[in-house]
Amino acid sequence: MPIIDSQVHAYEANTPKRPWHSVPNWPPHVTGDEMVAAMDKVGVDGAIFISAFSLYQYDASYAVEVQRKHPGRFAIIKPVNPADPKVGEVIAEWKKQPGAVAVRIMMTTREAGLRPDDPGLDRIAREAARHGFPVNVLFWGNLEAGTTLIDRHPNTRFIIDHMAIQQPRTRDGLAAEPWADLPKVLALAKRPNALIKVSGACTLSNKPYPFPDIWDPIRRLIDAWGVERCLWGTDWTRAFAVVNYEQAVEPFLKTDRLSASERAMLMGGACAKAYGWSPHNLKEKNS
Repeated sequence: MPIIDSQVHAYEANTPKRPWHSVPNWPPHVTGDEMVAAMDKVGVDGAIFISAFSLYQYDASYAVEVQRKHPGRFAIIKPVNPADPKVGEVIAEWKKQPGAVAVRIMMTTREAGLRPDDPGLDRIAREAARHGFPVNVLFWGNLEAGTTLIDRHPNTRFIIDHMAIQQPRTRDGLAAEPWADLPKVLALAKRPNALIKVSGACTLSNKPYPFPDIWDPIRRLIDAWGVERCLWGTDWTRAFAVVNYEQAVEPFLKTDRLSASERAMLMGGACAKAYGWSPHNLKEKNS
């Protein structure tokens, strides 16, 4: 079974051609070609490329360019704007885009602060379901609002980003109790219309590589949700200041806390099913 990273962000350098909305503590560039090279080094076959909201907001044109160049390696996801009265038309057009597999909304208190009954969110949830798209949703630090949104739309499939647990952008930013919200995340598993990304998990470790202290909480999460509803991912390059790409992949390949069948499902099978996409033309990796 192929290995699929459920969340990566590639991007160009900050130039007038495609200027960044903000300047995070990321490398000056991690292009699509560079992302493919990093994946090849550790044996990752494909990835779900999410257009970086902090850099490009609702413009997914770079993701489209990269997917066009590497169609066998990337599926793409676009953030959509709840404040746009024509967001339904945006979703309909995105559905026609080769490689597009979902849309994304931001519900963190820092980035959006949206109420779960926001009319724009309702519109997105309905239109995504109508077009057969799941909705990726980031609501770490805002779990109650995210849970309410999921419950408001039982016919929409939601894929919860980053275990709904706040993750640091630097090692010094790690919370004193990084897994404090885990009980709420386990309770979310009762929602049959939700899946969850086990992405960025290595950034929550208090110990150096290979981050052994992540496994007790991850096992609890997998046992509550069922491995077939859990999608492994690195969240690279957002995680780059805490772990490099190889460090975000290898612990999952080598741990004895996963059986072979669990590893195959977590690191590829569940993602392929959730998005209806698998990498192909893998000979490209060696060209």
